[in-house]
This record gives sequence, structure tokens and C-alpha cells, in this order.
Amino acid sequence: MYAYINGKIADKANNYVVIEAGGVGYKIYMSPTTIEKLKDVGEMQKVHTYYYVREDNISLYGFLSNEELRMFELLLSVSGVGAKLAIQILSNITPSAFALAVISNDVSKIVKIPGIGSKTAARVILELKDKLKTEQAMVKDEKIENAIHEDNKESEAVTALQVLGYTTKEIEKALSNIDTQNLEIEEIIKEALKILGK
Repeated sequence: MYAYINGKIADKANNYVVIEAGGVGYKIYMSPTTIEKLKDVGEMQKVHTYYYVREDNISLYGFLSNEELRMFELLLSVSGVGAKLAIQILSNITPSAFALAVISNDVSKIVKIPGIGSKTAARVILELKDKLKTEQAMVKDEKIENAIHEDNKESEAVTALQVLGYTTKEIEKALSNIDTQNLEIEEIIKEALKILGK
């Protein structure tokens, strides 16, 4: 409904700002980290917004970049993640660092975020990994591109070994003993077969 609001900052609080535009004061919820980056009260500010509607809640959430807004939308698509938790995540990690953690299965980095346990972290990775690979393919970030490439190599090797009749558990155990980063898919499969054949 509102793509962005460009107006004068009328008030700043811990978790929201009020931006006056066209004689209307918009209360926009934001992460404390983002609020710190805003201009001072009385100055003009453009804020990208998300119009959040639930049965008992209609709110505006604000972001300084489209990247942050898009990550917020992706987080809301995860079952069990609401607006408050999504904002909490974005308060503690940048969108690109979060994308890298999800794509590279870095559960330990995600569980460091307050409010996220190991089950939620696993769900976030499961539900967002493929979406983020597609999203990040459009953004040129070498670290993320490498993580996508590594993950694709492992996924293809796992699929090939499953076709040969090995279980996911057996495959994961074998792959944990292989330096997958420095090998091509065919070499990963050969090395895994040596281990699995023992």
C-alpha cells in the first residue's frame, strides 16, 4: 500500500519514529539500529515501508534500504516468524550477513540472534535458502556467490549419492570427511564413494 514515506521526522522513540508527510504523522516501527542511522528530528527523511496487516494489528514498518525491506518480507514468509522477530533479526545482523549465514547453513551465527533458538534457525534455513539463492543471484556479492556455488556442489553430490542408494545420514557422514570446497562435484562423489564403500 505504501512503498515509502518521505517527510519530516517529528519524533523518535526506542522502536518507532513519527514521520510527518502531507499534514499526517505516520508512526513507523523500526529496529533500534535503523533509528540510530536516521537524520535528526525536524529533518527530512525517506523511509521504505511495509504495511503489516493482521486480525488484531495494522502497523507500518520502516527501513532505510530496499535490501532491508526485502529481507523483512522474506522473513515474514517463514512460518512462526512475525514482524517483531523479523525486526529483531534485522536489528542484530545485516541483510547480506544473514543471507550468507542461511545459504551456508551457519546455524551457529543465526542462533546468536536474541529470540532465535536452534529449531527456529533450522526452519529459517529450510524455508529461506532456495529463495535467498534466487534473490542473491541478482545481487553481486562474491562471498554469497561462493556460498551458493559451494552449496549447489554439495546438493548435487548428495542427490547423486542418494540415487545410488545411500541414506542422507550416511552421505552427510561421508561428506564431513571430505574437503568439498576445493573439489569438483565428480571428485566429491568419487571420494564419498571410497568412504561409503569401506
